[in-house]
Amino acid sequence: MLAAIRLFLVVGVSLTVGLSAALAERKYGPGVTDPEIKIGQTMPYSGPASAYGTIGKAEAAYFAKINAEGGINGRQISFISLDDAYSPPRTVEQTRRLVEHDEVLLLFGSLGTATNSAVHQYLNARKVPQLFVASADGKFDDPEHYPWTMGWIPTQEI
Repeated sequence: MLAAIRLFLVVGVSLTVGLSAALAERKYGPGVTDPEIKIGQTMPYSGPASAYGTIGKAEAAYFAKINAEGGINGRQISFISLDDAYSPPRTVEQTRRLVEHDEVLLLFGSLGTATNSAVHQYLNARKVPQLFVASADGKFDDPEHYPWTMGWIPTQEI
């Protein structure tokens, strides 16, 4: 009887400790923790399309406003916007950094057809959302083949 009580106590304590550790850890996936949501972006802050870099600056200001108002459900947004110079090879390099090093939840509002095309398959293969792609190319509106991509600008196709 004493052995059964000890076994019951050991199992009960083990389950309690294991459950409380699991609840304390709360694993959400890449880019999300209890205090933070990481969102990535590539934008042409230099190069031939650098005038469009103001879009990235405006989006960064908006996320800063959201953070100043308390964030999203108490989480602050860490908006990481990197310069791709409107160069597809540089976009690939910066996107890989955002996904593999910074571990962002998603990419938001990256600009350009050529630059987004360069990372389109990579992001879908990794199941990283590519949201509000700033391109009018219809390829970014193909949820059957690219379910992790969502365009923003209406297509120019007739």
